[in-house]
Amino acid sequence: DNNGEGGILALLALILQKQRRDADSLRRRIIIALGLIGAALLYGDGVITPAISVLSAVEGLEVVAPQSQHLVLPLTIAILAVLFFFQQHGTASVGKIFGPVMVIWFVAIGALGLREVMLAPQILVAANPWYGVQFFAHHGRAAFVLLGAVVLAVTGAEALYADMGHFGKRPIRLAWFLLVLPALLANYFGQGALILREPASSINPFYLLAPSALQFPLIVLATIAAIIASQALISGAFSLTQQSVQLGYSPRVQIIHTSHTDTGQIFVPEINRALGVGCILVVLMFRSSSALAAAYGIAVTGTMAITSILFYVLARTQWQWSIWRAGSLSGVFLIIDLAFFSANMLKIVQGGWVPLVIAAGVFTLMTTWQRGRLIVRNLLRDASIPLDVLLKDLSDENPDKRFRPARVPGTAVFLTSESKDAPLVLLHHLKHNKVLHENVVLLSIVSAQVPEVPITDRVEVTAFPHNFGRIKAKYGFMQTPNVPEILSLAAERGIVAKPTETTYYLGRENLIPTGTKPLAHWRKQLFIFMSRNARPATEFFGIPPNRVVELGAQMEF
Repeated sequence: DNNGEGGILALLALILQKQRRDADSLRRRIIIALGLIGAALLYGDGVITPAISVLSAVEGLEVVAPQSQHLVLPLTIAILAVLFFFQQHGTASVGKIFGPVMVIWFVAIGALGLREVMLAPQILVAANPWYGVQFFAHHGRAAFVLLGAVVLAVTGAEALYADMGHFGKRPIRLAWFLLVLPALLANYFGQGALILREPASSINPFYLLAPSALQFPLIVLATIAAIIASQALISGAFSLTQQSVQLGYSPRVQIIHTSHTDTGQIFVPEINRALGVGCILVVLMFRSSSALAAAYGIAVTGTMAITSILFYVLARTQWQWSIWRAGSLSGVFLIIDLAFFSANMLKIVQGGWVPLVIAAGVFTLMTTWQRGRLIVRNLLRDASIPLDVLLKDLSDENPDKRFRPARVPGTAVFLTSESKDAPLVLLHHLKHNKVLHENVVLLSIVSAQVPEVPITDRVEVTAFPHNFGRIKAKYGFMQTPNVPEILSLAAERGIVAKPTETTYYLGRENLIPTGTKPLAHWRKQLFIFMSRNARPATEFFGIPPNRVVELGAQMEF
């Protein structure tokens, strides 16, 4: 629980809170790599889950009206297209009906399953684990392969932790134990009971649980439930992207807040387009939920396994648990996760390669961006000078008057990284323009390893001679920085910058890839491409664009 937020990046941030001093250690790099792999797998899950959820729901038409089989794919694609199109409007207006609809859904499937269990109560002996042991003992490899299909019964569990920030721990626990789990168990037992009574119903036991008159309403309800479930994954992908940007694992993207009251309601157009196109493509590729199921389990079980590993690391480093205590708890889950993951790896050829390719692509983008930004920061630091040296040059004690530029009215705000050096953009400004504003503010925006930073702790102010000041603004990984807000808070602490008299100076590096290390040439080109297509700092940080001056610098990369 990272201050109310869940999800694999929130867990990673929680682990890294006490490891920032050991930034270059192999242990830290491995932990970050695991977290990013888990996040990348969740993007793969975000492509496959809406596709298989909607497709399997619409396939119920084949039970009610077999002659309508040709409509399944067009209807699925149409529903997905509408789903992603309306993301830009947010879910605040329709979110109020999500809860009641899902309650109706779980009550309905639970009642249908319970009805069938009452007709064939002998199915309840399946709860005896001895039958599972015997099944594995007698069927060996076939039983292991079957785990790849069984995992579909628990998919979605990985989203419970990720959605903790939206709903809270207590509501999730209550909903799971009082409604969702009983309804799912009743339905699965009911499907088994139906197959015991009527083996031919194994074609589609879920829809055949319902009487003929209720099958079409059940299809409609299942489709709505699939859309809501898909919405949860899509919203999770948006939140994951926001966390990734703030933690420095991906370039700036457009983040639109779709609600004036709920800061968690966001829309990320780039991710929405990618997920929408990806969902439609996998539907066209696999054409049925049974075929798509082969691609489903790897992303889910991989994320679960990595979460178990990161939990062990957290318990050992943050909570100071013993190896035995942390290992015994996380080990139980990890054994189960790895068993499911291994079984799903057997389905790579049948479709399991899809989430792996998506995850590999996302992981490459994340690590390239993270590594590239680190290299650029080091280059900027090497090209700069300590701030105290610059201030000394500007003082009256310096006999060389060439280093004392003319001061003009107003305030200049220079965005810089969190360091004690003078920003390179300030040095270029002095070199080329030979003037300096009366008031100079060096603004650093840093991301904390917590979801939100209280407004009382958001700004730290330091005053220097010659009307220089430094503002250090902290934002959580679920918050969006806003420069005018920062300056307003800084004014309460002594650094006053009038909006109409303030000029913002931003640096823009023109990177020239060279053949030297430490990054492969193709990754340098990829980093440059991402840098050029990242959202402008003015837009991302809420800086008034008509008061911005950009100074470029060419730099070998």
